[in-house]
Parts: sequence; C-alpha cells; structure tokens
Amino acid sequence: MTPSAPFRFAIFPLLLLVLACDAQSPAQAVPGSGKGSDQGSGQGSAQDLSQGSGQGGVKNAAADVAASADTLRLSSVKTPLDGGLYDLIVPAFVIRSGLKVVVMPGEDVYGPARRGAADVVLSHYGHEDTRAFVLDGHGEWPRAVFSNQIALVGPPSDPAGIRGMQSATAAFRRIADTRSPYLVNNMQGIKYLTDILWNASGRPDRKDWYLESDASKRDALAAAADRGAYTLWGVTPFLREQRAAPFKLEPMVLADPLLQRLMVTVVVSPDKVPGVNHAAALAFQKFLVAPETQAMIRNFRLPGISTGIWWPAGRYNSMEP
Repeated sequence: MTPSAPFRFAIFPLLLLVLACDAQSPAQAVPGSGKGSDQGSGQGSAQDLSQGSGQGGVKNAAADVAASADTLRLSSVKTPLDGGLYDLIVPAFVIRSGLKVVVMPGEDVYGPARRGAADVVLSHYGHEDTRAFVLDGHGEWPRAVFSNQIALVGPPSDPAGIRGMQSATAAFRRIADTRSPYLVNNMQGIKYLTDILWNASGRPDRKDWYLESDASKRDALAAAADRGAYTLWGVTPFLREQRAAPFKLEPMVLADPLLQRLMVTVVVSPDKVPGVNHAAALAFQKFLVAPETQAMIRNFRLPGISTGIWWPAGRYNSMEP
C-alpha cells in the first residue's frame, strides 16, 4: 500500500531525524517530500518530526551524530528515501523498537560508518565501497534486504510499441527490429545491463538506431528526450528528475526481474569501530528481513505506477537470525 500523507506523519511518536548530506547546499531531506541531496556527505540540517504532525521545527545539526543507546544511525543511499520506502518502513521500525532513527542519505555511505558516525549502512550490493568495507573488517557480512527497480523509459509516442511488456529482452528486440532510437545511459551498471539486453536479444545490428553516448544520469535522459529515444535508468531517480524538470519520457517496461537491483545492509563492526550501537543495527537488519516487513515492501506502490518498484530480497540470505 502507499501511505497517505497523514499516515506518514501521525505515526511518529518518537524523534525521526533525516539529515540532508549535501556538502554544497543546506537542502533538507524531509520524509514524505521526496526531496534530498544529490551529493555525498557533509554539513546538513535536520528535520525534527517528534511532534507527530510533520511540522516540527528545523534544527541545524552536523552530519555526524553521536552514538546513543536509544538511537539508530542509518547511512543510506538516497534511493529508498526518494522512492518513499523509508516513509513506510522507518516509522514501523520506530514503533516496534522504541528507538530513534537518524537517516543520513548520500553517496559516500561507507565514509560515515568508517569514522564511527553510523551504526548500519544500506547500499546497493554493487556499491563501489562495499567490498573493501567488509573485507577490511569495518562491516559484517552484507544481508540482502530488498531490490529497487530500473525502468526502460521512452517517448510517450512509444514508436516500438513496448509499453507494458513483461520482458525487457523482448522489448529491446522490438526496439531493434523497428529501428527505434535507443540511447545508451553511460552509467557503469546501466551500460552493463544494456549489453546484457543486446546479447540476449540476439546481438542485432546496431546501425541507425543504437546511439552510443558519453552522457549519463540526467544528461542521458535529456539526450534521449531530445532524440525521441528509449533509455534505461532507475525508477526513483527518473521520477525525481521528472519532478524537478519534466522530460518527454515515460516508464515503459518495469516488470522484468532483470531490471531489479539488489540492496543490502551492512552492520558496522564494533570490534573495528568502537562505540557503535551494534544491538540497534542488528535489530533494524532483523526487522527488514522479517516476513511482515518483506510483505510491506512487496505491497508498496507509488501513485501512478501500478507495478511494484521495491522487491523483497530477504529470502536470498541464509536462514540464521
């Protein structure tokens, strides 16, 4: 289900702080707003929602929050915040655990954890820093919690006729067969996915329709919109950019599991980083993979999108507690 605005704020009997981690700007990331920093960590401001109405006073705070027995400090990529998922699962955890929660969204999510400013990290499994963080002893073994959604987006006219298709491979083949323009989003993981789709669709001749590009992220969307082309990008950042400055592009294909991207929690090791709230981090991780939470994630929907954009992934772990 998609929580309504009153639901989002009425169930905050305790303090939920969300820190905007934009080193260049004091922009705030407020639960339910869908707005946040696009840069890494740094000085930010905190929104106090302890009054339960969503109208608490804004308090300036440093990005690093001191460890506390009654607080969980979560260093997270921005996707679950921007995509509305934290509006659902964080309040439920606050009520269940009695803990306060500080969510620190950013790109350098492992930096705060290394310096003792976070108790648990939530990132994509393929984040560039995950491996080193775990292997050098700063973090415990990653546990899969959920996947977010990539979308094949295209112009509203949909010249290849792929809207609503279940298979991204079949959609990509139809784009090739109709010689409809496809522009490569040159992000590392997205380019890799494009290569998979091209191979899976029979390695079609790329002449006249397949547009190599150095552009990535927002620039790739702008280029695709200008050329009436299809491209790939995550649903959450796509919707964020559409809110900021709409492109003439729409999500076309979302249902294929190939378009899901795994996300994990990494509990910060108290042996390597003394003083962290290890018990709170373990409680949050256990809460995320609990069957009832996984079902909440499965049922979550954003307005205007009938299919899920978050997918439970707890079943991929071993079954120890």
